[in-house]
Amino acid sequence: MLRIITQRAEARAELRRICDRTHDDQIAHKESTVREVLQAVKRQGDRAVLHYTSEFDHLTLKPEELRVNGSELDAAYQQVSKELLDAIRLACRQIEAFHRHRVPKSWVQFGEDEVVLGKRYTPVDRAGLYIPGGQAPLASTVLMNAIPAKIAGVQRIVMLTPPGSGPEKKGISPAILVAAQEAGVEEIYRVGGAQAIAALAYGTETIPKVDVITGPGNIYVTLAKKLVYGTVGIDSLAGPSEVLIIADKTANPIHVAADMLAQAEHDQLASAILLTDDSVLARKVVDEVERQLMDHPRRVLTEKAIAHYGLVVVVESVEVAAELSNEFAPEHLELEIADPWGLLDKIRHAGAIFLGCSTPEAVGDYLAGPNHTLPTSGAARYASALGVETFMKHSSLVQYSPAALQKVAWAIDILATAEGLPSHADSVRLRIRGSQELP
Repeated sequence: MLRIITQRAEARAELRRICDRTHDDQIAHKESTVREVLQAVKRQGDRAVLHYTSEFDHLTLKPEELRVNGSELDAAYQQVSKELLDAIRLACRQIEAFHRHRVPKSWVQFGEDEVVLGKRYTPVDRAGLYIPGGQAPLASTVLMNAIPAKIAGVQRIVMLTPPGSGPEKKGISPAILVAAQEAGVEEIYRVGGAQAIAALAYGTETIPKVDVITGPGNIYVTLAKKLVYGTVGIDSLAGPSEVLIIADKTANPIHVAADMLAQAEHDQLASAILLTDDSVLARKVVDEVERQLMDHPRRVLTEKAIAHYGLVVVVESVEVAAELSNEFAPEHLELEIADPWGLLDKIRHAGAIFLGCSTPEAVGDYLAGPNHTLPTSGAARYASALGVETFMKHSSLVQYSPAALQKVAWAIDILATAEGLPSHADSVRLRIRGSQELP
């Protein structure tokens, strides 16, 4: 099932194939469908949202049923166990503690001649969080999106998530509703897919237009976020999840296999990759993956992911593994080696790095504190995790005294004239000459 590769050229080709796994021939058709949904919601508001909810989710709603009501929010607490509630609250505390350290600070600098320069950070007014549906209720994703927005100071946070698929289709997972409330979000709408992104980007009679949209989703959600960018800000274009593990002979093959399956069970497009300098470990991990899959509750989906996007590469050294990892730029990188901090300087591109054999990715997924919404498909080369900064923007502060302006007026005059913008030059020259010379 899992292939073992020993040739570096073949490994590079496989890594490129896996990185490009979402570039299918149907993208153009899917994008056309998404454009149609976006335009319909932009023109028709709630009417279009309700139409697409009926068409795609097979659920007929009235406009007043779009928003989750107070009794549903209250009831959710009765439907989760005390242990789950305690775990959600612990995760909240951990995530909040980490993100409070990431709040950017406004600053002002006073220079010569009474020149004042600075940077002022302010939150957006409204943020929209998209929480995917599917087979697993991702309460952790609620926390990872909502808590940074709250810490940033966003005054209005709205959350959209697809309606349930059970007997009571209007229902949303109680865990998601409880996580939202624990993170400070109570404005929740049962809308999914591209129509949800459209509603957040353009606003409807019921759902407010927001300034920033965050949260992962399927290909239709991702395409919708791509197409509305510019009308609103977005966090990223999230692709299928991935983990790359660099392991040496000190790693436990049982643990490595479990970490690979933990990624593969997300989605049939999820990727799990092992780079190791120990051929014995490589074979043991392959055997252990097959053993752990035998009784896996999500076996069919997980097997597909492993078969198509699982990979084991035997390399000459962990340094070579680091080189290949940098080319792949993984969303999650685990360093299950004897000296992870010693290799860290050679790692340039990764969304999140988990150091040591006692730090599985699951720690970061749930409650270590750093965000689990990370760049995928090689985007870690230039992008970073979702954080407080995602919900903030900064303005430059500039103040010049008359003396300071006079000192640099000649340079502004020359630059403006060189660019053929005479009024730029006049805006400085007229101030220097004095108000008595104004026409």
